[in-house]
Amino acid sequence: MMDADEREVYFFLKGQASQHVPINSICRHAAGKQRFRESADWAKPVLLRMLERGIVEMDETDGYRLKPMPQSNVRKRWVAPQIADILKKGGGKFDQVINHEDEADAYYNSL
Repeated sequence: MMDADEREVYFFLKGQASQHVPINSICRHAAGKQRFRESADWAKPVLLRMLERGIVEMDETDGYRLKPMPQSNVRKRWVAPQIADILKKGGGKFDQVINHEDEADAYYNSL
């Protein structure tokens, strides 16, 4: 489970597409100006924890980004739970159905 600081950094990096973001920019913008004024380096230990857990990755210029999710060969589709029940009762095999949450958020919340 992620703590509050890790969530702040995660959602900030999620909004930055797949580009590497410098640590100073993360410290400044992820939790707002007030947090930056209180402690200018607040995100450094948070990013190190996230790096150890495999949530983020670092490039050679010390920029951070979210680690890309592994791509599977099977493409999954979201189906409403009621429709999924009807299809399963029909005797089909539906392993590629996503039932609940967005798969990316479920993956990163499980780390």
